[in-house]
Amino acid sequence: MTEFLRHNLEVYFLENKADADKVCEQVLVNKRSREKAEVTRLNLKKTLATGNDLTSRVQSFVDCRSRDVTARELFIVEGKSAMGACVQARDPDFQAIIPVRGKILNCLKAEYDKIFKNDIITDLIKVLGCGVEVTSRANKELATFDLSLLWFNKVILCTDADVDGFHIRTMLLTMLYRLIPTLIEEGRVYIAQTPLYEINCKDETYFAYSDREKNEIVAGLGDAKYSLQRSKGLGENDPHMMALTTMNPATRRLIQIHPDEAAATADMFDVLLGDNLAGRKDFIAENGARYVEMADVE
Repeated sequence: MTEFLRHNLEVYFLENKADADKVCEQVLVNKRSREKAEVTRLNLKKTLATGNDLTSRVQSFVDCRSRDVTARELFIVEGKSAMGACVQARDPDFQAIIPVRGKILNCLKAEYDKIFKNDIITDLIKVLGCGVEVTSRANKELATFDLSLLWFNKVILCTDADVDGFHIRTMLLTMLYRLIPTLIEEGRVYIAQTPLYEINCKDETYFAYSDREKNEIVAGLGDAKYSLQRSKGLGENDPHMMALTTMNPATRRLIQIHPDEAAATADMFDVLLGDNLAGRKDFIAENGARYVEMADVE
């Protein structure tokens, strides 16, 4: 029976060359896809290979002394200038620093092969040490995740308190949500609130993290003379100020990314950063007027 079917197929394809060409093209497409997936898997395994000496594998990463994972913190900071201030302000016993250069790739829309060719993203994944999670059935061979290999108890996103800083923070959260969502589900991801204003009055210094806080502090000073300085970015901050407001666990402000917000966050990421163009247009039409004054346009 098998020989009979094979013979009939040969006859059919000989008489219908167009159909034969289509079948051959599809076979080649499938073959190339399998080969590409295998190359991607091998490259990913090689790229994300971990070892004991993190500093030799990731440029610009500054590790901490402690090897107690429950105490270690990783600050992902915006740029090398901010890194300089954070390195001077940190506690080197348990706080590690890695900078990101500019705005990273939008991981919500990009294909996995493009994501894992991005040096910034692969460096972050290497430093975290726990690998990645891939839910796509077509790319399940890329999954390398193991939470027990995570090097840090807290992953802290530390960016400027301006529009660009918020954008970079969102891109980092998007990357973690797409590639390592368990970190969010386990409550390991935090946002470091950085001060927007420094207010000096006599011998006292106050830090305001929003315009509302600034107004409340100024109102509380009454008629006393004061100086007000707006933050120009983390790289311009004094290390002592950085330690007090951003790095010191006793005085800093951290916002934990809660897992129960993951579904709502996923929907918003899809609207703002994904392929839901109609939803994005509707969202801007309904809410854009609230942010006109914040828009960075001339």
